[in-house]
Amino acid sequence: MAAFVLLENGPEMVASWINLSAGVQVNGTPAFEAAHGKDIWSYAVGDESFSKLINDAMACGARVVTVPAIIKGCPEVFDGVGSLVDVGGGNGTASGLLVKAFPWIRGINFDLPHVVCDAEQSHGVENVGGDMFQSIPITDAIFIMQVLHDWGDDECIEILKKCREAIPKDNGKVIIVETIMEEEENLGDELKSVRLKIDMAMMAHTDKGKERTLKEWDYVLGQAGFSRHNAKHIRAVHSVIEAYP
Repeated sequence: MAAFVLLENGPEMVASWINLSAGVQVNGTPAFEAAHGKDIWSYAVGDESFSKLINDAMACGARVVTVPAIIKGCPEVFDGVGSLVDVGGGNGTASGLLVKAFPWIRGINFDLPHVVCDAEQSHGVENVGGDMFQSIPITDAIFIMQVLHDWGDDECIEILKKCREAIPKDNGKVIIVETIMEEEENLGDELKSVRLKIDMAMMAHTDKGKERTLKEWDYVLGQAGFSRHNAKHIRAVHSVIEAYP
């Protein structure tokens, strides 16, 4: 988890915490922007080392905790999936792990061009550059992990609409991996605390990002045109939401 620790304790992220008060004021400037003059994604485009640190940190969490928990906890969500686009997949770690676990899947790691140019080369995975707000490669299913929490509802709905456009209407689906801010009997106090900390990090590091309750997921998925969805809890702080056109 070294990359994650380095990211969260680096000068860029610490400065956003120091400026958190600016972000919580009415009509205030988001904390990261108050510290650096631009949002985190624009800043990353102009700072190659910071961009790499973000991708390494996300890959670390995917490799060590989240993707193994998904593979073990709900492998059935990948049944019948021939092709899978990982939207915002960073350096391709998640795609590589999923294709290795489910070798019948043809994986596509999809992220901004400056991100995928440094992506890992994994058997069965193609790295494709693009903008999720413009279009997403056509596929059987979409995997989107810890991306939607970076955005406000309007942007989240826009991304989800592009996801829905990229999958078949009859049997396509979007596999969302995010924290669900709900009271759950099978989760202990430790995980509840972690979810709260992640929500606060979204407040400090993004403009409008947040963790969502199940009711809030119902809203954004409905607004994006999905007909139904279900949530599955895994042995991790995140849950898996399957959304259908």
